[in-house]
Amino acid sequence: MSGGAYSALSGMRARLGELDRIASDLANVSTAGYKSERIGVSSAERKEFAPMLDAAVDAVVGSTKVDFTPGVMKTTGNELDVAIDGRGFFAIETTAGVRYTRTGSFSRRADGLLVTAQGETVLGEGGEITLGRGAVTIEGNGTVRSGGQVVGQLQLADFADADLIRESGARFRAVMGAEAQPFAGALVAGALEQSNVSVVDRMTALTEVTRGFEMLQRGVSVLMNDLDSRAIGELGKR
Repeated sequence: MSGGAYSALSGMRARLGELDRIASDLANVSTAGYKSERIGVSSAERKEFAPMLDAAVDAVVGSTKVDFTPGVMKTTGNELDVAIDGRGFFAIETTAGVRYTRTGSFSRRADGLLVTAQGETVLGEGGEITLGRGAVTIEGNGTVRSGGQVVGQLQLADFADADLIRESGARFRAVMGAEAQPFAGALVAGALEQSNVSVVDRMTALTEVTRGFEMLQRGVSVLMNDLDSRAIGELGKR
């Protein structure tokens, strides 16, 4: 196979990775607190191949970068919904350990425990937060009151963008050794931060990537047909 065909095939593979990332963004356009992600493409020399392929260059999926730009804040009126105005994350306890999210769609479990929509424990400065039977209010600094009594303080933290890795959807984990920074934002009760995905931007990117894939596919077809024709021609002379 020619070096050009290898390069085109690797380019197609890289674009499949881009398509997966775009598809994930579009699937989460309605997920509160979700952050869009961009993916890069870089080159990689194929020095391990035979001399005829020494010049071949692969296009590989590069590093990804999450766009932490705030999403639009939407008022819900739900006493257990809370949005972060500014930088920062809520801390939640999962089966894999402490994770971070900007999705503030919380609920009260049957035993009064404050949990996420997925049932994960929302952490306070002193651990779990258990709500009473009265009305709940969440103040701008994270203080949680139930029936007029303080029942906890939401654990909030900030991280450098590079210190967080998306684990799934709107949930992130901190990289090994990353240090949480003090929370400097404010909370808005009865509201949720919407996804920052721009449907127009993602659809435009989808169109561009699809067209690029189709062009590379045609290129591979041409290269392979040309190679087959040359092989048949040479073999026919022998």
